[in-house]
Amino acid sequence: MAQAMRPSGSLLATDGKPHPVQDTLMVVTLVLGALSFTSAQFHDLHLLSSWSGLVGILTGAYGQYISATTRERFLLIIGLGASAVGFFLGMAHGGLFGGVVG
Repeated sequence: MAQAMRPSGSLLATDGKPHPVQDTLMVVTLVLGALSFTSAQFHDLHLLSSWSGLVGILTGAYGQYISATTRERFLLIIGLGASAVGFFLGMAHGGLFGGVVG
């Protein structure tokens, strides 16, 4: 074969180069998405779920903007989805400032 595929060492990372900023944003988005989605299941944690969801959406969007590999994009979309669901449920349960301001 003229162009044999070389193993890259990680799933779907096709360029074989390290991406520390993109990987950090990916992990932060996944953690915030999991936190937001989990805390959105409890009505009294609407401040935590809405704020962590909002920050997860922003970090995920910037991560998508600078992502370089399919692996990063795939996991960022999962984190973005979880962050968005947690954010919207947190907003429905009381919002970003519900009960604290006003």
